[in-house]
Amino acid sequence: MKQHQRGQGWITFAGVMVTLAGFLNAFWGIAAIGGLFQSVAAPVPTGVHTWGWIVGIVGVLELAAAYSIFRGGEFGRWFGILIAAVNAASALMSIKADPAWGICLFAIDVLIIYALATYGGRSVTT
Repeated sequence: MKQHQRGQGWITFAGVMVTLAGFLNAFWGIAAIGGLFQSVAAPVPTGVHTWGWIVGIVGVLELAAAYSIFRGGEFGRWFGILIAAVNAASALMSIKADPAWGICLFAIDVLIIYALATYGGRSVTT
């Protein structure tokens, strides 16, 4: 009989959402660096180009965090929480450019932090 891990669905959700956010942020960063968002209000005073580099780097770190989350263990848990918190802060900073998108990303990051803080780390079987 297969043992059920408590909270495994939440951990899977967190890993998938961090992966998705990582890809979206990496692509968004590349697009901003490439000049596709020149008319959008930038969350940093230096402009969209700098914000593209910041978001692109956060995206790559999110992909590394997702890999670590799926591998399991304490490092993946804490690295995922840290990266979700950084992404939540960047989502709040980007509300000026796109309020609905920023609020949605912030809400997803809060759920990721909840999942990893509550169920991440050591496996608990029931």
